[in-house]
This record gives sequence, structure tokens and C-alpha cells, in this order.
Amino acid sequence: MVNMAAAVGSLGRVLIHQRHSLSKMAYQTPLYPCSACVQVPNRHFAAAAARKPDKKTRKGVKEKASNEKQDEIEKIKSYPFMEGEPEDDVYLKRLYPRQIYDVEKAIHLLKKFQILDYTNPKQGVYLDLTLDMALGKKKKVEPFSSVLSLPYPFVSEINKVAVFTWNASEIKIAEENGAAFAGGTNLIQKILDDEIKPDFYVAVPEIMPELNPLKKKLKKRFPKLTRNSIGRDIPKMLELFKTGHEIEVDEERENFLKTKIATLDMSSDEIAANLQAVVREVCRHRLLNLGPFVVRAFLRSSTSEGLLLKMEPLLPKEEETKESNREAA
Repeated sequence: MVNMAAAVGSLGRVLIHQRHSLSKMAYQTPLYPCSACVQVPNRHFAAAAARKPDKKTRKGVKEKASNEKQDEIEKIKSYPFMEGEPEDDVYLKRLYPRQIYDVEKAIHLLKKFQILDYTNPKQGVYLDLTLDMALGKKKKVEPFSSVLSLPYPFVSEINKVAVFTWNASEIKIAEENGAAFAGGTNLIQKILDDEIKPDFYVAVPEIMPELNPLKKKLKKRFPKLTRNSIGRDIPKMLELFKTGHEIEVDEERENFLKTKIATLDMSSDEIAANLQAVVREVCRHRLLNLGPFVVRAFLRSSTSEGLLLKMEPLLPKEEETKESNREAA
């Protein structure tokens, strides 16, 4: 029995040894059966950190990458334009000069885009204008805002207008013609305390010196002759500002004006008429003899790309401006 137990113990140790050897061989077996079975000794040390390139080397690599990028840009710029218009719906824009559209064609394309893209037919139509604000001798046109009556209004809401006057009969006229607020200096503190919040402010000339405390609060909406918000014809001023459309130069970019001029479901003639009215109002803020005030114009809808417009037919002529100035006087 003793001999048998010793034999069984020896057999167990042999089996354990063989199992350990097989496990070690399986661990060292290469992944690919055709590759050579090379046993790599265990490493008991860490790899040295890769040497960082010095500053000069890094700078040289950056300069090389920058030069390659600039060369690529110059290469793209040097591509010759293709002749004529693209024949396919999908094409590389850089190979064709940017197309310039008449207003009628641009409006037609915006309506077509809406149908093809299944977007909202009542979405807004916008006009983006880049202006030349230079006046010569290091002077420039200050960023401005103004209100005009569009030939075809597209907003149903009526603006709230405050009328400043001391005259009781003028206050009555203002209220009868739809003024939201009418009165004299009693309105000043209410406006400063935000008790009342009109959209626009108009005034008769006599009360203007009393309104100075409101200058900082109202900023560009402070009554001004150039905005047609100072005058004696209260019904006419109310008619303008109750339904008027405000346009304003971007204060940060200073030479950029963006405004909504219509909705896409309006007729092409109505959209074109509103566009023309906005351009004429903008051009009123600089003399024509200084050259075109509008440098570039894009027409777009809420969901479309901007279409570059041909501006020459839209800009007012000097004769038209003189006539409009006489009428205003």
C-alpha cells in the first residue's frame, strides 16, 4: 500500500509538471501558425522615453506645415475658372466664378429651393448689405438706424408709439390716431422706471429740451429729425411708426446691415418692391457723389444660401435723390 501511494504521488507530480509546461508553451505559441516560434526572454526594465525634438526642430516642422498649407491655398486660388455655367446640379464651386443674379431671378430661385427642400413656404426673406461707410478725410458714416414704410408690410402686429407733447389738443389727436402713450414730461420717469415700454418715440419740437434725461435710456430711439420722429404732423408720424419697419447697422461690424424684408409666400413683385424700398432708405444716409454706398448685397431665405445680387439697377440715381430731398423739405 505504501508503494502504491508513493507511485500515485509521483504520477500526480509528473502530471502537474506536464500541465505547467503545456500552459507555458501555449502562452508562447505565435499567433500565426506559419511564423517561427521564437521565445523572447522576459524584460525586467522599462523602455527609455523617446527624445523630444528641440524647439528649433519643432519650429521647422511647423513652418514646413504652414508653408505646405499656404502652397495648397495658392494652388486652389490658381485653379482656372470653367467657362459658362455648371451643367450639373453638384459641382465644385471654386471652379466657377460666383454667379450674380438679377432680383427677379434670385427670388425665383429662393422659391424653387423651398419647393425642392420641402421647407416652410412662409419663412422669412432676408437682405444682407455690406456698406462703404467712408466719407473721406478719415471720416465715416456712423452706424445708423431708421424706420421706413414698406410697400407690402408682412407683420400684422402694431408697434406701440409714445408721443411727447404738452398741448392737450395734440395729446387728444395722438390718442385718436393710435398712440399707445401721449403726454409731456410726466412720461419721462415712467419710461426710466420701465413702467411703460413703447417700441418707438416721437415728439413735437418744443418739448425736445425737456427729454434730455432719456437720451441714455433710449439711445438710437431717442426722437431725431433724421429718423423722422420729430415733427408737428402727429398723425403722419404715428402712421409711419405704428407699422414701420426698422433697419439698423450692426454696431460690432459697423458696415453690415441685415434685415428681414418679406416672407417667401409673398409674390415676387411684392418681395422686389420691399427690397427696393430698403435699399433706397439705406442709400439716403450717404451722399451719392461719394460713390455707391452698398458694396455688396445677398438675398436669402431662412433655409437657403445667400444669392449675390446685381446692385447697379437697385441703386438710386442722383436725380431721384434730389427729387426725394425736395419732397422731404
